[in-house]
Amino acid sequence: MRKPADISGGCVADGAAQRGDMRVFGLVLGLGLAWAGLAWANTGGTTAPTVAAGHFASNYVAPDVSLPEGRLPLEPHLPIIRYDAAWLASQTPDVAHDADWKCLAEAVYFEARGETLKGQFAVAEVILNRVDAKDYPDTVCAVVTQGEDGPGCQFSFICDGKPEIVTEEGAYEQAGQIASLMLAGAPRGLTLGATHFHTRAVNPGWASRLPKTATIGGHIFYRE
Repeated sequence: MRKPADISGGCVADGAAQRGDMRVFGLVLGLGLAWAGLAWANTGGTTAPTVAAGHFASNYVAPDVSLPEGRLPLEPHLPIIRYDAAWLASQTPDVAHDADWKCLAEAVYFEARGETLKGQFAVAEVILNRVDAKDYPDTVCAVVTQGEDGPGCQFSFICDGKPEIVTEEGAYEQAGQIASLMLAGAPRGLTLGATHFHTRAVNPGWASRLPKTATIGGHIFYRE
């Protein structure tokens, strides 16, 4: 009977044969690990876990959006969240329902509740992109209400003369969940850094001066 190979480096009988066995073993082990890794990648690893604040799994479904030819995401390494109701309902981000949460939820509700989930997330992206931009206020509420008392109103629901009354509780609950996820640090992969959007029904003057980044549902998005 052949002695087992001494992988600690001691002497063994039939050393050449044992070294050959070890090379074969290493090759088989390497192939096995490579195959296991490929199988894991092809299945996406594990199922998407519940999101903790600021943390997102890496196996989300890429969004189906219309982007200008040749344009790439600003941060293509980021994971992309799944835009479906079941996934959204399963998430429990730890975010306080403070003033900024309320302003973001209301903006999503009043500006985009008739849009798909992607369309609603996209509007939230624009607001948070403005918060991060140097030429805009640095809080969600200040961005949403900017220009409310003058001709420079930024969001139509703020200056349309109608009271902000929620009449669709389910839609508002969904908008609140979107706000929570976005404030928890969800990646903004839909609009490629957009700071502006408008509906397909209008054609504002600034639209011709800004690069278009995406068309999602009834909205067209632009970046400064």
